[in-house]
Amino acid sequence: MNSSTLTDKLWENGNYLKVGLKELGFNIGNSETPITPCIIGDEKLTQQFSKRLIEEGVYAKAIVYPTVPKGTGRVRNMPSASHTKEMLDTALSIYEKVGRELGVI
Repeated sequence: MNSSTLTDKLWENGNYLKVGLKELGFNIGNSETPITPCIIGDEKLTQQFSKRLIEEGVYAKAIVYPTVPKGTGRVRNMPSASHTKEMLDTALSIYEKVGRELGVI
């Protein structure tokens, strides 16, 4: 309660992931929290993208219609304060691999 260390680390990790995903060419929308979407669009492609990420070791849940408007499917990324830069870099490299494989980026 007397320290902001974990909150600061959470925001640092969230911002690091946002920058990395954006630099790779992903549409991350306008999230104002550490939770960062990767907006894929097509519902089936979004689900396939999420499945491939999970197969590669990154848990990013697909969020599709009716939870979000039709055609705005996304995967949700939620970094934590316990993630290291190395973990985030690994996740970003997997995002790049899967994004290129599925033609998302």
